[in-house]
Amino acid sequence: MQTRLSADFLNTLQGQQADEILRSCVHCGFCTATCPTYQLLGDELDSPRGRIYLIKQMLEGDTATEKTRSHLDRCLTCRACETTCPSGVQYGKLVDIGREVVEQQVPRSWRERSKRYLLRQVIPQPKRFALLLKLGLLAKPLLPANLQKKIPRPQPKTAWPQHTQTRRMLVLSGCAQQVVTAQTNLAAARILNRLGIELLQEPGVQCCGAVSQHLSATDEARRTIRHNIDRWWPYIEQGIEAIVVTASGCGVMVKDYAHLMADDADYADKAKKVSELARDISEILAAENLSTLLKPHSGQRIAFHSPCTLQHGLQLNGVVENILQQAGFELTPVVDSHLCCGSAGTYSILQPELSSQLLHNKLDNLQRPQPELIATANIGCQMHLATEAEVPVIHWLELIDQATA
Repeated sequence: MQTRLSADFLNTLQGQQADEILRSCVHCGFCTATCPTYQLLGDELDSPRGRIYLIKQMLEGDTATEKTRSHLDRCLTCRACETTCPSGVQYGKLVDIGREVVEQQVPRSWRERSKRYLLRQVIPQPKRFALLLKLGLLAKPLLPANLQKKIPRPQPKTAWPQHTQTRRMLVLSGCAQQVVTAQTNLAAARILNRLGIELLQEPGVQCCGAVSQHLSATDEARRTIRHNIDRWWPYIEQGIEAIVVTASGCGVMVKDYAHLMADDADYADKAKKVSELARDISEILAAENLSTLLKPHSGQRIAFHSPCTLQHGLQLNGVVENILQQAGFELTPVVDSHLCCGSAGTYSILQPELSSQLLHNKLDNLQRPQPELIATANIGCQMHLATEAEVPVIHWLELIDQATA
C-alpha cells in the first residue's frame, strides 16, 4: 500500500510505525474472513481492511468524522486478522495509533468522556472495583434479571504458599482478577510450588495498563508502565526467572511494553527486559515436566474457550489444550473457536449490542457438545461468559491445580 503521510507525522516514532504497517498491507482481504464485526455487520468499513483505509486517509490529512471513530470503536482488537494475514500486518498497533489520532480530531461528548474516564478509574483500581462490586452485590436482589447476571460473586481468598524455593518467579497480581477470581493466581502459586518454583507477589503492581491503552489514554498507560517497571526492577536485579501472567489479556500488554516505551530514553531498555521476561503461565507449564505431578483423572468433559489474546495476541493456540489433555481432561470440539466472545476489555460495556451477539454465538458453540464446564484463560472472558453460560466457567489453572493436588 502506497502512503502519503505528512512530513511532520513521519518525523515521529508513531508516524514511522504507522507508515511501515500501512505499507505492509496488500489489500488481499483475507482478514475479512476472520473479523467478528465484519461477520456480524457485513460492512467493509467494519473489517480490518476497511479500517486500515480509514486510518490511512486520516493520517494522510483527510478530516476524521464521528463515523470514522465509530468504525474504529467497533473493532474488538481481537487480532484474529493478524493470525490470518499473509503479509504480517501489525493491525493491533495500527488501530491503537488510529484511535489516538481520531480522539484528538473528533472530541467525544461529555457523557462518553465521563463513561470512559470512570472505566479507567475503577476497573484498574482493585480497591475501587471491590467497593463497587460490594455495592452491586448488596443491590443485586433489587435489580432486573439481566443486570443481576452481570454482577459476579467473588471467589474466596485462601493462603498463599509460603515455601521458599531455589527457583523464583514474579506474578502480575492483576486488577479485576484479584477481586473477582482470586483463586487464579493462587492456583498458579500452588502448581508452581509443586514444581519447585516460588511465585512472588509485588503488591504495588496491580493493573498492567491495558485499560488505559485501549481507551486511548496513552499518557496514563505509560505512567502505569513506568510504575510497574519501577516496582518490578528490584526483583529483576535479584535474578527472577520470569514475570508470570495468568490473564492472557494482561500478558499481551506486558509483552508489548518494549514497543510502547521504545521512545522513552529512561525506560526503553528496562521495558525491553520486562517484555523479555513476561510469560503466560501456559508457557511456563509447557516447559516443565508435569508428568510426575498429574494424577489419574476422570476424563471430565471440558469446553476450552481460547481467548483472542491467547491465540492471536500471544500466538499460543493449542498450548493450554495440550496441557489439559495431558491432565486427562476430554476437550469438546468448539466451532469457530477463533472468533471473539465479545468481552474484549471494556468492549462489553461500550458496545453492548455487538458484544451480546458475539457472546450468544460463542456460548452456542461452546455448549453445543454439552460439556460439564467451560474453561478459559482470561478474566474478562471468564466474567463475560459466566453472565449467560448454563455451566460453570472457570480459569483452566484451577483444573490443573486440582489434577496436581
